[in-house]
Amino acid sequence: MVAMKRWLPVATVGLLLAGCASAATENGLRLGYLGNLTHATAIVGVANGLLAKSLGDTRLTTQVFNAGPAEMTALLGGQLDAAYVGPSSALNGYVRSHGQALKIIAGATMGGAELVVRSSIDSVAQLKGKTLATPQLGNTQDVALRYWLSQHDLKTSTDGSGDVAIRPQDNATTLDQFRAGKIDGAWLPEPWASRLVVEAQAKVLVDERDLWPDGRFASTDLVVSTKFLREHPETVRRLIAGELATNDWISNSAVQAAKTVNTELQRLSGAKLTDEEIARAWGQQQVTDDPLASTVGVQADHAVTVGLMSAIDLRGIVDVGPLNEALTAAGKQKVDDAGLGAKQ
Repeated sequence: MVAMKRWLPVATVGLLLAGCASAATENGLRLGYLGNLTHATAIVGVANGLLAKSLGDTRLTTQVFNAGPAEMTALLGGQLDAAYVGPSSALNGYVRSHGQALKIIAGATMGGAELVVRSSIDSVAQLKGKTLATPQLGNTQDVALRYWLSQHDLKTSTDGSGDVAIRPQDNATTLDQFRAGKIDGAWLPEPWASRLVVEAQAKVLVDERDLWPDGRFASTDLVVSTKFLREHPETVRRLIAGELATNDWISNSAVQAAKTVNTELQRLSGAKLTDEEIARAWGQQQVTDDPLASTVGVQADHAVTVGLMSAIDLRGIVDVGPLNEALTAAGKQKVDDAGLGAKQ
């Protein structure tokens, strides 16, 4: 059984956390994810019932968010048991809880993020004095943009000042403001990067895959609260099994999977992607069971460099034990925790 709740504004979430932080779903799993194409595993797994089927008698409830930081606030406040989230947001949650609140237990998506800008912008030098958007302060694309700009000697700040003004905001607002000429570009996940390209004639200045070895980097991982993992290890194993089944279906039924995601995105946001948009966005990313832990460590370094995260010992943030058990049982290759597993 699946029950879905739409995303709540951050202020509303804050009130819920203050009043109901200790609330728990009896015999259930509360799962968060974003209404983005980069969360295709969650979207398809919920829509097709694959996650619920794998969980058996455990009731699955879901909540959809705009960006990862708000999602992590919900998990830290006890309102979620597990979440599909960008690595930078997961890292921030780990730091905020002093390494106690969560574990990265599987991957979901690699790729699927671009810096798209006005057609008149051809180089990074032309970004000086411009305004760019990201989904939320401290989320994975926000960190990526700030770090990339810093590598080109362009300063940014969290208050919007600096060589380049960064405006964290809702993705739908970004599309509207780009059309209205109020911003000059944005570092966005799919399908929003493709929507700006197709609907608003933006052009790609940076495909983030070009910044990583072999074009592989984690854009969405599956995290679980440490408390839930400790108290319900079998449920977590079933959740992972459901993810593997979902990713297999997506890989083997790509055309149908894209249609399913598009239908769900329309239900969640009210806007259906055109055939051109879904085809373009789908080709920018790939589902994966691997959390790509080595890239998560690098993303942590980037967040520290731009002042969005404090340095912390990350050993223990990743637990791929249950995932590797499932992969072995399925005859698949194990994944590596890149030294971010439990401290020895």
